[in-house]
Amino acid sequence: MNVKIEDSWKNALASEFDKDYFIKLTDFVRNEYLSGKAIYPAPANIFNAFNLCPLDKVKVVIIGQDPYHEPGQAHGLCFSVLPPTPIPPSLVNIYKEIQNDLGRPSITYGDLTEWAKQGVLLLNATLTVQAHLAASHTGKGWELFTDAVIRTVATRENIVYLLWGAYAQKKAEFVNPEKNLILKSVHPSPLSASRGFFCFHHFSRTNQYLIEHGKTPINW
Repeated sequence: MNVKIEDSWKNALASEFDKDYFIKLTDFVRNEYLSGKAIYPAPANIFNAFNLCPLDKVKVVIIGQDPYHEPGQAHGLCFSVLPPTPIPPSLVNIYKEIQNDLGRPSITYGDLTEWAKQGVLLLNATLTVQAHLAASHTGKGWELFTDAVIRTVATRENIVYLLWGAYAQKKAEFVNPEKNLILKSVHPSPLSASRGFFCFHHFSRTNQYLIEHGKTPINW
């Protein structure tokens, strides 16, 4: 199949695109967009995380669940929204921890594109969603595809995996903890953040690990 995705990912994931599950997934997603329903993100942004962060540039992986499902929010990067959309609550807490950890002044925008360009793969487990219906495209095949993505990244070494919440932590089974850094905590959602997201210093620990392995740290 001719999937429009950045070339390094296209080559690495080529075997996935011809599998039955992906063909069925593609048909499902195409029909959802053509049905007249509001589906997010816009088709051109479905693979935004990959297009902004080629495989050989990945230094950090952050895993979300599915895209934001309200208008003007999702643009293909987990936890990220484009201005002038207000910063979502989970990202507010992520920014609070960055401020606590690194002393960075409060951030007033929700667009994480610059993280992606620096090598942070901002991957949702499900890449599309119907408006106002969280998890509406769960179980349609995206999870199989993003599992393949993590397995592909896991063939490389010295990558940091920030796994926030039980859902993201399931992906750790694909990663060798002796050859990478896996940092876990509860999800930054207001429902759980107070139970252990803050004060784990994930951002400074990520940068320390990257520096120790000869990589440029992330400007969070």
